[in-house]
Amino acid sequence: MNILIIAPSWVGDMMMSHSLYQTLKQQYPDCQIDVLAPNWCKPLLARMPEVRNALTMPIGHGAFSLGERYKIGKALRNQYNMAIVLPNSLKSAFIPLFAKIPVRRGWKGESRYCLLNDLRSNKHDYPMMVQRYVALGYEKGKIPTAQNLNIPTPYLTVDESAVQKTKEILLTIPNGIVRGFAPVASNVEIPTEFSTAQFALAENRPAIGFCPGAEFGPAKRWPHYHYAKLAERLIEQGYSIRLFGSNKDVEVGEQIRLSLPESLQHYCVNLAGQTELNQAVDLIADCTAMVTNDSGLMHIAAAVGRPLVAVYGPTSPEYTPPLSDKAVIIRLIKGGLIKIRKGADSAEGYHQSLIDITPEMVLEKLMPLLAN
Repeated sequence: MNILIIAPSWVGDMMMSHSLYQTLKQQYPDCQIDVLAPNWCKPLLARMPEVRNALTMPIGHGAFSLGERYKIGKALRNQYNMAIVLPNSLKSAFIPLFAKIPVRRGWKGESRYCLLNDLRSNKHDYPMMVQRYVALGYEKGKIPTAQNLNIPTPYLTVDESAVQKTKEILLTIPNGIVRGFAPVASNVEIPTEFSTAQFALAENRPAIGFCPGAEFGPAKRWPHYHYAKLAERLIEQGYSIRLFGSNKDVEVGEQIRLSLPESLQHYCVNLAGQTELNQAVDLIADCTAMVTNDSGLMHIAAAVGRPLVAVYGPTSPEYTPPLSDKAVIIRLIKGGLIKIRKGADSAEGYHQSLIDITPEMVLEKLMPLLAN
């Protein structure tokens, strides 16, 4: 059996979809799984042994492009026995239809009655996103209840030699100078050079990784000044700090680093915007532990087996928790998702529930993970 997966477009969702691929291999041991996904997903899919091919989805997130979808579907005809559509959008179900794949499976989503012929409509019986993904790995009538559903843990393979090579590329000092701290549009003056001696000090220490960014802005972020205070405490205990994120997170990374006492700043390396996704996976796998907001990088940290503390505010850990037995979640408010994207409770846009999570609370949860 050849199976085509129409993949999600977010890092965290992509990581959770790995539980489905493992389930499909359990249900159909001889199946071959291809995943149609944005090009940036390929480094993650290459680390999932259950995936045969990662096929590039050339249409950007949010674009309808029906003609382009028809061309893609036509090119995929006579190759697959089943398609599983993970996004809930109407447009995501067109390619399997155009590919004339016999079994087209997915949740009802945006009323996709004519597009999917193995339609599931009891989504609310499975409150977690990963449960909804895994349920699509079973035939109709054979799906376990949410309480009895086996959830394979997502994982990414890590090659230690590749990790060392990544460290050499990104953490080795060319010509005695560390460069790469890109200036950003702000009033913060960002240095572009650090001395060899200072940088070497950071690399002689075990690293704790921070993921301070969030896709929808500061309402989902733990405040930068809390990250800075936690970094200060950890550096004083003999650790160095690595800050991870995309280009959009360079500024918040610098806010954290420059909030440290000047004598400690060289123990904190801002890698936001400096790494490709594959490199970020390697360097996260090399960290002793992680502290993170609810983010895609949180799910990557869980998938490479790093002990982590995840701080949640408006988003709900009941829906998308880190899937790891080495993860500790801190959330002070009760209930499910709070739909806040901007205009939160402080001048910086932080949500009060995240402001109220103190560095001491995080350190209290982190220290037992470090001890183990």
